[in-house]
Amino acid sequence: MSTAPKLRVHDVSKTFRVRGGGDTPDHLLPVLRHISFDVQEGEIVSLIGESGCGKTTLLRIVQGLIKNDAGMISVDGAPVSGPGRDRGFVFQQATLLPWRSARQNVEFGLELQGIEKSKRRERAQTLVDLVGLGRAGDQFPHELSGGMQQRVGLARALAIDPSILLMDEPFSALDAQTREVLQKELLRIQAETRKTILFVTHDLDEAIYLSNRVIVLAAKPGRIRKVIDIPFGADRPELPELRGDMRFQAIRTEMWNLIRSQEAA
Repeated sequence: MSTAPKLRVHDVSKTFRVRGGGDTPDHLLPVLRHISFDVQEGEIVSLIGESGCGKTTLLRIVQGLIKNDAGMISVDGAPVSGPGRDRGFVFQQATLLPWRSARQNVEFGLELQGIEKSKRRERAQTLVDLVGLGRAGDQFPHELSGGMQQRVGLARALAIDPSILLMDEPFSALDAQTREVLQKELLRIQAETRKTILFVTHDLDEAIYLSNRVIVLAAKPGRIRKVIDIPFGADRPELPELRGDMRFQAIRTEMWNLIRSQEAA
């Protein structure tokens, strides 16, 4: 791994202005305070914490969809000033275009870039195969299960060949079995593509299973409680087996206590 970070988040803070109603004045709501961490190339780093700790806000700041009030985001040393092709976003819901087939949805970003039809079709089919959809590339979103739609969403994000994947609870709406299948698939795809991933989740098991490191955030405002190194390598067992590992159980307990604790960071 390179010592220079792929992604750097340095001293980022964000406050929203909340509009009042009637006789209630507007007020300021601090959402993030002095967030700093690095993500190395090829790492999967998860953000976890209770609701209101600013996980999704931070992810959207990294994407360039929301402007931070203070601090800096950089990718490969270049400051982030807005959305860019170096970052791909995978949403909680796949939000596919219903009038396009799965493969055509994957092609969409390539089409916007003006890539010729034959090349974008070939690229899209390669990614449809990579995410395990195979012949389902010609099916439309209403013909696909929730898990299959999320696979399309992942392939669509990969189509522009971003340096970093930003994933906002992409498996949270799925049933437990499908979720575990896609967690395993994500690790396979990441091993093949070596993409750097910043992953937001509420699920402690998911964070431990997928990640090289987990960043635990405290809420109101969001700030880093602790960064936890995960000791399991690329040869880690599947999640059901990993849950029986004493190290897994100790990390999960530590994360739970950090999230539930009301002490200031």
